Amino acid sequence: MLVNIIPIGNSKGIRIPKSIMKHCHIENIVEMEIEDDRIILKPVKKKPRQDWHQYFKQMYSNGDDNLLIDDSIDLDMEDWEW
Repeated sequence: MLVNIIPIGNSKGIRIPKSIMKHCHIENIVEMEIEDDRIILKPVKKKPRQDWHQYFKQMYSNGDDNLLIDDSIDLDMEDWEW
């Protein structure tokens, strides 16, 4: 299929037909990769951080939500020697 490259502000773009968007399961966001001299568009299946609340609850249930840095560290650096 040949498509025209069109100006979009200072950039260029293409129009992707609705039927192709549906066939490739593309909604609003794609991941773009360059491979050799090809542009590859991949559908994004999950939204970033979509299920984090569930994972945080699971971490809490497993006791894996401990602080990695000691909470008693002197962040104001009052007792530090320079």
